Amino acid sequence: MSTHVTSVLERLARSALLPVCALSGVVVVTGFFFPAIVGSVVSGQGWLVLALLFFGTGLAYLALLPVDRSDGDGGPGAPYLLRVRHRSWRNWIGGFLGRQDPVTFGVPVVVLAGFFATHLLRPARTDAAVVAVRDLLFRQFDWLFLGVMFLAVGYAFLLLVGPWGSIRLGGPDAEPDYTFPTYFAMIFTAGIAAGVVFWGPAESLFHYGSPPPAAGVSPRSAPAAVVALTYASFHWGVSAWSAYLAVGLPIAYFTHQHDAPLRVSTVLAPFLGVDGLDGPLANLVDVLAIFATIGGVATSVAFVGEQFLAGINFQWGVTFGGTGALLFVAGLVAIYSVSAESGVQRGIRRIAGVNLALFALFALLLFLVGPREFVLDTGAAALGRYATDFVSMSLTPAAAWAADWTVWNWSWWFSWAPFAGLFLAALSRGRRVRTVVFTSVVASAAASVCWHLLFGGTALAFQRSGRVDVLAAIEAAGGTEAVAGFPILAALPLSRLLLFCFLALIVVFIVTSADTSTLVVSILATERGVAPTTGSIVFWGILQGLVAGAVLLVGGGESLQVAAVLTGGPFAVLSLVALVGLTLAFLRHERERGRPTLVERLRATGDDDDS
Repeated sequence: MSTHVTSVLERLARSALLPVCALSGVVVVTGFFFPAIVGSVVSGQGWLVLALLFFGTGLAYLALLPVDRSDGDGGPGAPYLLRVRHRSWRNWIGGFLGRQDPVTFGVPVVVLAGFFATHLLRPARTDAAVVAVRDLLFRQFDWLFLGVMFLAVGYAFLLLVGPWGSIRLGGPDAEPDYTFPTYFAMIFTAGIAAGVVFWGPAESLFHYGSPPPAAGVSPRSAPAAVVALTYASFHWGVSAWSAYLAVGLPIAYFTHQHDAPLRVSTVLAPFLGVDGLDGPLANLVDVLAIFATIGGVATSVAFVGEQFLAGINFQWGVTFGGTGALLFVAGLVAIYSVSAESGVQRGIRRIAGVNLALFALFALLLFLVGPREFVLDTGAAALGRYATDFVSMSLTPAAAWAADWTVWNWSWWFSWAPFAGLFLAALSRGRRVRTVVFTSVVASAAASVCWHLLFGGTALAFQRSGRVDVLAAIEAAGGTEAVAGFPILAALPLSRLLLFCFLALIVVFIVTSADTSTLVVSILATERGVAPTTGSIVFWGILQGLVAGAVLLVGGGESLQVAAVLTGGPFAVLSLVALVGLTLAFLRHERERGRPTLVERLRATGDDDDS
């Protein structure tokens, strides 16, 4: 009965969403490309409302379309691992409360409430305490982040070229649940969020103005431009994505090979046993994963909201206070909650595909109309330096610059690894280990690096030529990176089309991460072996929005972001433990099949050489 009611409600929703999307889209597109026509009719926050209606109703309509089984995507594994139990709205509360794990549900909620209460009562002390912990961790334990990340990259390379890469997750007869393009699209868009849009035009400029001291180049010089692109590529390249693999692949192996639960704590299966994953240590891991995910994604929603509002202000000269920011967050919550509730088979998969297509279209347009010669020449030099200096950049000794940039980035990627890694694990049934590594590290890093070389290179070309002083625009805006992309795009041919696509990318990128994080947190907070309900999806989606709204109204966004990033320390250690456990499992896998292990092969090779 509840399924039938849900189907009827979805049909009614689709019939209402489509005309709203069409009408609001006509006004928004007309306002973008022919502002004089509707400028006198729509003004102020009306533009924000219309933009949200257009993007939101379009994405929601896409998410609610029924599943077409003929498209080749979606086997039995993904719905089982990432399924949502759809219940009628009358049973939301009862079904939700009856299925929550009291520890993994209660502790993160209490911690988040306590954080904001403390920040509201004693903001200065809270900020000072968080900064003190950050400085201690990043300055005194920088070797931990640098060392573990470097080992993760080496492990990924070993899996690509070694015999373990041929292991098929789920057994030799397992089939992938999704086509490869869909698989890549969901992994890339969920793991990158809107950070690639936020930092794409900005990070290289910061390194250009203040290059790392170890590079030995003068600020704002031609060599500084190469160094800037090199470090931007380094921070978003293979190292970063290897953090996700270090957590996700062990979860995938023990989930699909040994029927372990789809939990972040499953990485401890080699040491605790599958039956021992319900103890306090496993619960602690899952609690940290939920806090890191909610804190990280919610602050990203808040900061991306600032970027979107900056774009609306740049296009139509509209300024927004707290009301506009909260309106944007509320719109995002509605979009990603609908997408998460519709499930992987519908909203998450489809919006990821739209995201990747829009990402590729925008990059192609930017390449065609941008300073191609500078981008190609400087980008090639940056890639060469990236390859030759990779080891030295990865193992940079303690320094303030490395702590503020490289170590911060590594901790940030490790803090996102639980939810991105768990999602990677759920999607990887039927894939060979080598394919998982290639997709999640090589292909995803290549897309990220190309974006930074293209957008960052364009920003640097304009900054160096004086065509656009982007650094001055950032300084005039109070130092916020949110404004960096808009003056660059405005100086290009097809500027209005590029600005429109850029704003769309901001929304779609954050939705593809927020819907995934909402689903993942709902799974972690629900009792093991039980699918989360619609009520659980709605609760965690709204909670992420409330945290983002609190960041915008109460403040503490930087502190909450730092607190979430600090969880990267425990997850860096956990990823090292996970890789040790995975190695033991791989060795056991080879022995069970009567094959000589890698160590035995090396020993045999050495004996042959001696003879």
